[in-house]
Amino acid sequence: MADHSVRALVEEHSGLEARLADPDVHADQALARRLGRRYAELAPIVATAGELQRAEADLTDARELADEDPAFAAEAETLAASVASLRERLGELLVPRDPADSHDVVVEVKSGEGGEESALFAGDLLRMYSRYAERRGWKVAVLAATESDLGGFKDVTVTVTAPGNDADGVWAWLKYEGGVHRVQRVPVTESQGRIHTSAAGVLVYPEADEAPDVEIDEKDLRIDVFRSSGKGGQGVNTTDSAVRITHLPTGVVVSCQNERSQLQNKARAMEVLRSRLQAIADESAAQQASDDRRSQVRTVDRSERVRTYNFPENRISDHRIGYKSHDLDRVLDGELGGVLDALRAADRAERLATAAQDEVRS
Repeated sequence: MADHSVRALVEEHSGLEARLADPDVHADQALARRLGRRYAELAPIVATAGELQRAEADLTDARELADEDPAFAAEAETLAASVASLRERLGELLVPRDPADSHDVVVEVKSGEGGEESALFAGDLLRMYSRYAERRGWKVAVLAATESDLGGFKDVTVTVTAPGNDADGVWAWLKYEGGVHRVQRVPVTESQGRIHTSAAGVLVYPEADEAPDVEIDEKDLRIDVFRSSGKGGQGVNTTDSAVRITHLPTGVVVSCQNERSQLQNKARAMEVLRSRLQAIADESAAQQASDDRRSQVRTVDRSERVRTYNFPENRISDHRIGYKSHDLDRVLDGELGGVLDALRAADRAERLATAAQDEVRS
């Protein structure tokens, strides 16, 4: 990226710093959080650009001194290597990011083929994500759930939120989880010890900005109320406070039953619906813009099998990038770091390759 573009980002960072120091900005928490996320996103670029500028100045001085004193020649070589490394790092930081990386997410897990075993596996997946979130200090809240007879989930919808304004939020890590997850194991309902294969579907999408691009016409909605279901809690199963909203043009259905009142459940369901519709619009636009250069990670068809959990071999396999490891028990206990790091690395490599192609074309 040209020097003037870097300067523009440095100036933007400085302007954000001034705005965030204004108490009036923090009166609008949504605005303050949005500005804080952008500030955090630009911070490593600004720091690296400053470090590079200082290293280049030191290199110029060292080379001038080396003409008079050969002792500075070695220092110049060291500084030259540092400058090259910093330029490479800055180039990587300047590769366009996913604009939703700082966002919180909504996760939907649905049982698929396999009946009760699939529902139990859906519960295992939810527990895996919940424990991973706990390890990272994130909060998981259940919006709606339909339990199966043996304690699994026919479907469950949760939000996963992170404190603070980090540039890499929940979406930056969990966006790779969407797709069909397959399990191979002996079901608890199997009396003869035979290994069965079943599957559950996972849908992950970022929560929409406070001022989303998608507009929703009330005439396009069907709103149903029903009695909340769940374990414990005063008021549960006593009032018709749960809300189900159907967006008629797209057929998207969202439910919320964890809030205390029907109005609260409706407001939260509308937020989730807006996020779903925003995700659909973004995905459609991205596909139209990049059909000729799809990333194996980012544009994977959500209906495709993305991962297999093989219990007899304690193996987890991610089919998009050829990742395999034999620590399935630990992964299901929330230690998702290995597979997510591999997926992020593949995504980063794809972005770098795409940026290089764009630079050649330009």
